[in-house]
Parts: sequence; structure tokens; C-alpha cells
Amino acid sequence: MSESESILEMRSITKTFPGVKALEDVSLSVRRGEIHAICGENGAGKSTLMKVLSGVYPAGSYEGEIYYEGEKVEFQSIRDSEARGIVIIHQELALVPHLSIAENIFLGNERAAGGMIDWNRTNAEAAALLDRVGLKENPVTAVNQLGVGKQQLVEIAKAASKNVRLLILDEPTAALNDTDSAHLLGLLRNLRTQGVTCIMISHKLNEIADIADSTTIIRDGKTIETLDMSDPTATQDRIIRGMVGRDLTSRYPEHESHVGEEVFRLEDWTVLHPTQADRVVVDNASLNVRAGEIVGIAGLMGAGRTELAMSVFGRTYGRVTSGQVFMHGKEVKTRTVREAIDHGIAYATEDRKRYGLNLIEDIKRNVSAAALGKLSKGGWVNDQEEIATAERYRQSLNIKTPSVMALVGKLSGGNQQKVVLSKWLYTDPELLILDEPTRGIDVGAKYEIYTIINALADAGKAVIVISSELPELLGICDRIYTLAFGRLTGVLPKQEATQERLMELMTLEPVKAGQTKQKETVS
Repeated sequence: MSESESILEMRSITKTFPGVKALEDVSLSVRRGEIHAICGENGAGKSTLMKVLSGVYPAGSYEGEIYYEGEKVEFQSIRDSEARGIVIIHQELALVPHLSIAENIFLGNERAAGGMIDWNRTNAEAAALLDRVGLKENPVTAVNQLGVGKQQLVEIAKAASKNVRLLILDEPTAALNDTDSAHLLGLLRNLRTQGVTCIMISHKLNEIADIADSTTIIRDGKTIETLDMSDPTATQDRIIRGMVGRDLTSRYPEHESHVGEEVFRLEDWTVLHPTQADRVVVDNASLNVRAGEIVGIAGLMGAGRTELAMSVFGRTYGRVTSGQVFMHGKEVKTRTVREAIDHGIAYATEDRKRYGLNLIEDIKRNVSAAALGKLSKGGWVNDQEEIATAERYRQSLNIKTPSVMALVGKLSGGNQQKVVLSKWLYTDPELLILDEPTRGIDVGAKYEIYTIINALADAGKAVIVISSELPELLGICDRIYTLAFGRLTGVLPKQEATQERLMELMTLEPVKAGQTKQKETVS
């Protein structure tokens, strides 16, 4: 590739942290005006490479050379790279929730005159940028009033305000629904026509196949290969083989179900919104799960899936106005998280970094957090037993870290998810509710999570899996409930479930209470 064709050349980049070589002799070449995907398992070094490029890790802290627009560059900070038109949007969005859209777009880059912010200019320029990314919101709207998909567009508008020429997006669609994802990918195509080059880190191979011009695969901190996506041999299977170093004959492990007696039953469960007293979020829901059974809950964003789970788990969402919870046929109260845990219910949240883990604590403390009483005598925690417990889960769940004393915030997404599972497995639950258990983790780590879920079912646990990925539910569940507008609209055994049938049930319009009965087709 000639210098005129490429906008970026990263040559033999090596980055070492104490005791860990995160990148080893990695090279990356990006053509001007293309969408270039970067794939790899969690912990492969993708985000580290982009932090090297953008100056988060300054020149001198790594080995190798970076050439941008034909000249060697040595960025000392993000401000240096942004001055050259390189903007990175991280997976955790860097927006200030209580500031307006316009204030966020120009934060640190204010439109001022005479030492005062020119609000007319600020809002006018913000409106033009929002129009460019297809966002119709008023620029004075507070960011916390927007959904995640729209916040992602605000980040891109913010990048556009800096005259971006190379836009780096780290897992841009990980937290988005299908509609928002499609809109974002369409925006990237539009930016490409405007001459903006994009680098996209993603685990969603179908999106990469749909949008990327080239794909670079990184494994264990090393470059494996770069594929021209117009080549017929650049298949998803080839990308997976490069990512994990082996063929995955199936993305879902084989599993033979052994379903037993009913463990959990929910009857006539109704939940109101926490602040809007007249808004029904979960409407008269009834479902059950049996021992050894993996039950899925499918629904579009806003259908009430997470709200249903959280309201059952200690009423951590909304106001429950009616309904009963049964464990092994006996009614139980789950008015608090402690009551729910004591009755054998565990809930692994969809937002592991915000609600599921203490990122500034070590693995040991996170694993023991939900059942600390099992390790304490006389008010004191047995430290050695706590270490031994965490080590047992580190080995059995294959958490990739040399020590349980490692900070959870330093782990990859897949390994963080395994710590979340360890925490709840240590409570010895009868029912484990997993909310988006594989969100933001790579195909190899997903396979490991699925294997763990199967093992839980084989041990007689009842498992509920909430997922936005229909192929995932079809691949691992014994039955799948569908939820639309807060109402359960159907339940299908895996033999009868298809993506088309599930989507039909997930989009049923709401009706008056009592007019719809969920379609139970299981014997």
C-alpha cells in the first residue's frame, strides 16, 4: 500500500505493562476513506492499540512507529491527536449527563467571545452537527434524557466538531438495539462518503461483514492477518478462526437437557414505573422455570425484560402492585435483595460495570460480596478462606488472571463477566437470572459462558437468560418467552422457535388487560 493510499501506518507496536506484554510487534495499515474493523477476543490488545494511536499512552511509553497522513507522529496526549483530526469514542461514553447536548459537544472546545460563551453560536453549531448525524433533538436537551443510541450519536457529533478525519469507535453498537445499530452503521457509511476514515472495534461479526472494507485480526497481542472484505474467502468463520486460534464448529456448545420439577413460578406480576405512577411497565406477567431448564426472555428494547427481572430480585425496580413469587411451589417474599438471595434467587445485571462489580476492588472481594456471611465468624471475615473461595472460581470458570488479588477493573469484559457469575454462584442459588450475559464480549468468551450456563442447568439449577440476540436464545434455551410492551405474548419450545416467529410475538401491539393470553405451546 503506498503512502498516498494510506492515512495511517502503525509499525511494530509493542506495549508492555508490569508483568504483561499487551502488544507485541503489532502492525496496522488503514486506507484513506475506508471503514476498517479490528477484531479479537477480549484482552487481545485492540483497545490498547487504539490508546497508543490516540495518545492515551504517550510516545515513549511504547516501542514502534506511527505514520499519519504520510508523516511520523509522536502524540503525547489525546489533545495532540485530536488536533490532527484523530478522535476516539470509547465504549463507555464520555458525556456529562446533566449538561445539554450542545454543552457536551463543545466541552473543552467552547464557542466563546470576549471571555464569555456565545450560546447562540453554540446552539446553532450544535444543531447543524446534530443534523449531520441524523439526530433531531433540541441542542439544549440534557444528555440524560437521551437513550444510549442517541448518546452515541452525540459523541459522533462531538467528534465532527473537531474536524475529524480519522474516527475510532470502540464497540459502538454493543449496547444498542437493532434499530439504533442500523442507524449508526448507516451514519458511518455516510461519513465514509464525506471522506472520513473509520476504525471500528467490534465483536459483532455480522455487522463487520456488512460494513467493513478491511478487517485486521489481533490475537494475544499480535497481528494475525488483515482481510479485504470484498474477498469471498473473508468469511465469518475465517475471522473466528483467526480470533480464537482454532475452528469453532458451532458457536453454541452441544447440550442435552434434563428438565425436572418446577423451581420458580411468577403469577400475575404487575410493576409500575418508579416515578410515573400511571405507567405500567410489566403487565400481569406469569411464567415458570424448572430444574435443569434454560428459559429465555426475548423482547425489543423497552419491552420490560430487565424491569421484570429487577422487580423480582428484591424489587430493585419500580413499584410492584400485584403478583406472587413461588419457589418449589411455596410462595415466598422477595421484597428486598437479601430476601431474594435467601430464597435462592440471584440476578446478574446487564450493566456489570455499573451495578455488577466493584471495579476498584480485587477479584477476591467481588466474588465474596453477595455472600460474605459464609466467610465470617464473630463479625470477622476469614481472609484465607476468602482467597481460597475466589481461587476455586478462578480455576473452575477459567478467569484469565494470574491472581485473585488483581483489580476487576483491569480485566477484559469476558473475564469480568465470569467474576459476576462467580459472585452469584457463591450464593448457591436455585434460580439464576442472567441479563445480557454475553454483551460486549467476544465469540470465544461467549462459548465459555454458554458452557458455564449449560453446566449450571446440568447441576439442576433453573436459569433465565435475557438477551437481545435472538440467535443466542435459540442456541442455548429450552423455552423462550416473548415480551412486548410489558406483556408476555407467547412462549415457544426450542423445537418450534425461529427468529421470525419470535419477532412476530415481540412486536404484538398492546391490548386491554384480559384480552390477550400468552400462547403456551409447551406440554
